[in-house]
Amino acid sequence: MKRPAFDDIFMELAVNLAQRSHCIYRHVGAVLAKDTRIISIGYNGPPAGTHNCDEQWPEKGCERDSKGSCSLAIHAEQNAIMYAVKNKASVEGASMYVTLSPCLACARIIYSMNIEKVIYLKSYAEFKGLEKDEGLDFLERFGVKTQKYSGDIANVTHLI
Repeated sequence: MKRPAFDDIFMELAVNLAQRSHCIYRHVGAVLAKDTRIISIGYNGPPAGTHNCDEQWPEKGCERDSKGSCSLAIHAEQNAIMYAVKNKASVEGASMYVTLSPCLACARIIYSMNIEKVIYLKSYAEFKGLEKDEGLDFLERFGVKTQKYSGDIANVTHLI
């Protein structure tokens, strides 16, 4: 039996976590890991105790904010970081595995929390129809390593 690489395990987990999302537009999952240990996980969705968009508004999702984004959603990266901090886990020097490259706001948080590396599956810019990945550009400019995932995802129900 071939032993999977940790990058493959963590990205597979991020993809599977994305399936927990209640967003009707995009499902995103994130895993924070340090060395070979998982620190925290997250997926995009509304804050606990509010509305699940796919249940409350199944046809159209939650209201859009002034920039056309979800008015309720917390991004997967933010959820993973907040859960770690809430549980007093250090994220400094960690790697983040995420199914969609970080937006600029998430990139600022990732940098501020001293996360060392971001491995992403798909491009945020391509998903949004933008010219460039501002989040990745920001991270690279300030020394956070970024890498498009190129490994082998074998144990996923389906890719989102």
